[in-house]
Amino acid sequence: MSEPDFEALQGTVRLSDWGVIRAQGADAASFLHGQLTQDVLQLDERSARLVGYCTAKGRLLASGVLWRGGADEWLLACSADVLAATLKRLSMFVLRAKCKLSDASPSLALHGLVGPVASTWLGASAPASPWQRHDAAGGQVVRLPEVRGLARYLLALPAGDAAPALPALALDAWRWLEVNSGVARIVAATVEQFVPQMVNFEAVGGVNFQKGCYPGQEVVARSQYRGTLKRRAFVYACDAAAQSGQEVFHSADREQPAGMVVNAATADGCHGALVEVKLAALDTGTLHLGAADGPLLRRVAQPYALPLEAAA
Repeated sequence: MSEPDFEALQGTVRLSDWGVIRAQGADAASFLHGQLTQDVLQLDERSARLVGYCTAKGRLLASGVLWRGGADEWLLACSADVLAATLKRLSMFVLRAKCKLSDASPSLALHGLVGPVASTWLGASAPASPWQRHDAAGGQVVRLPEVRGLARYLLALPAGDAAPALPALALDAWRWLEVNSGVARIVAATVEQFVPQMVNFEAVGGVNFQKGCYPGQEVVARSQYRGTLKRRAFVYACDAAAQSGQEVFHSADREQPAGMVVNAATADGCHGALVEVKLAALDTGTLHLGAADGPLLRRVAQPYALPLEAAA
């Protein structure tokens, strides 16, 4: 079996590996606008955005989902293992801006919702399209990109509230869907490893090229306009469990890695990974985990078009 039983991938799961950064104050939007890869100033209360936070060299320190939590309040959901470092670094640049940054994870619980049962439970509060944000169930819900036709939602509830009254979904199943969405999540093992385009961020709406400056903006823009990119991220099925940050090798080169695992998951014994890889390594031979003769990687259908494919 190469993938889990899709009929069973429905329900809800507490996302224990996610956390939330809160930004509050009159200058919160303008501060975040100057730090993230998205146009925060134009983001209305009915929308959410995939965002990246980069070093001055354009390497991703974190990624996340950003939405307006209330008046002069913004919420950034990101990987829990990069939250503290991201919060500390962002705080260094607040200076005189009227913006207070804090870890909202103790007061906000994030839940993943999947499938028709989730859409039915949300009812009229279910956003119709990816990256829409609605109020729902006493909290806020963001619709994420579908995976093989399955709707996915990110629901933020006060920490003391009951979990959604839905069938329990295994966290591994959620992670498997996350991998197969092709939307990268930066975790501790991959901090500073990728320029946004190396993990397809511009192809999935994670970079706005019309906004003003942010850390690494010149590098990101140059990567976009200087010509064909040499590295991209693709979804693979694996013959063994993979780990974020694990190197990937081409069958013809035992010395130099051809890429790196961005995110990985195993559900129902099925192993999957989102892998950043040299495009030249796709022409011939095979890709393997950890070594040139390691477990085989088998590329599966990409869930969205890439510019290189559109131009082919």
